[in-house]
This record gives sequence, C-alpha cells and structure tokens, in this order.
Amino acid sequence: MIPLKDLTSRRSFPAVTFFLIAANIAVFIYQLSLPPATAETFVRTYGLVPSKIQLALLGRHYSMQQALLPLFTCMFLHGGFLHILGNMWFLWIFGANVEDRLGSLAYLLFYIVCGVGSGVAQAAFSWGSRIPSIGASGAISGVLGAYIVLFPASRILTLVPLFVIFFFMARIPAVIFIGLWFVVQFLSGLDSLGAHTAAAAGGVAWWAHVGGFALGVLLAWAIKPARQRAPSY
Repeated sequence: MIPLKDLTSRRSFPAVTFFLIAANIAVFIYQLSLPPATAETFVRTYGLVPSKIQLALLGRHYSMQQALLPLFTCMFLHGGFLHILGNMWFLWIFGANVEDRLGSLAYLLFYIVCGVGSGVAQAAFSWGSRIPSIGASGAISGVLGAYIVLFPASRILTLVPLFVIFFFMARIPAVIFIGLWFVVQFLSGLDSLGAHTAAAAGGVAWWAHVGGFALGVLLAWAIKPARQRAPSY
C-alpha cells in the first residue's frame, strides 16, 4: 500500500518537516558528489555501526564520540534514490500534522529523540555487526507512532495494489494503515534475528523501525493534549 495523502487538515505550515526533508536531500546530494571510495568511508564514519559501540565500551579502537555520534548522523544518510524518496514521502505525509499538533520545537526534539532511540534499538538487536545502518526511517517510524496516537481516526488516501498489476484508491483509517505497517516491521524484525548478514536480513534495519515506532507511541501518549480537535475527513 502506498500512502498518497492524509486527509486531516492542519493549521500551520510544517516548517520543521520541510527543513528535515531539505536537510536529508542536501546530505544525499553531497553523498552523490563523492567518489565511490570516499562515499563508502563517509557512510562507515557517520552511519551507525554496532561493533564500534561494542569496541568503544571495551576501550578499543574507537572513542565513545566516534561510536555514538552516528546515532544522530545516520538519520541523514541514505543508500539510494528509492531509499530517500520513500522516507521523505512518508515524512511529508505523516510528519506535517504531528508537527502541527506538537508545535515545531517540540516536534524537532521528538524527531531527534525517536531517531536516536531507534538507533539504540537497532544496535541492541544487531550487536557486534560491522554493517552500517543508515536512513531516516527510524525517526520517521517514531512520527508514525505519534500519528497513530494523535490521529487514530484520520483517513489516509492510499493506493492499494490488486493482483499486483491493478491499483485502486481507498481512504484507510490511520490506525489500520499504520497498524498493518507495524505488524510487517515487527514480523520482519523477528525473521531477521536468524540472519547472519545484512543481505540475509534484506538490508533493512527492522528493529530501528520497531524501536522508533514504540518510542514515538510512548512519547505521544505522554505529551498528548487533553483536548484534541476533531479530525476532518
């Protein structure tokens, strides 16, 4: 299923969401400008590598700054056009109303906390791995977690595949759309536990998605306004 638009109106321009998308695109363009060898070094330096954290804790090879800074920087790196396109599309659709509800500054802090938390979850479930994890999907998963708490009755205009080659549009409740998305992430994460390589796990940081989403839900419940405006359809 491909989300096309959320059908809940908002009261303000999503400046932080726009800024985050612009920042991700700017970093991606910079990645594309690098020679292949330099680009690989860049990703290994600023992508999240669980083995670096393990070695830093043992006092070997890496400082804690070198090991932990990627929990933040990895959120702005992407592995290809489809990777960044999918992430930014989800961020635009679901982030705008979450920002509108939380306020720009709180939303920015929320996004960063979810991104870092998702990295911690991924590192914990792939402890010792030397494969860099990159992408904004962990933080965006936190945004989805907040969305399902703040706008459960909202409708998502969705392109739904039928027999693979045919598509139709449907207005799917957010709680169903995001709920199904989370089930896929969780089951895929469980399946990846038996994988020994990133390729075997499908190259996706499933536990970053699960961890970011869970943290987003918890934070949204903690800061959920007592009164919410009714969603429009």
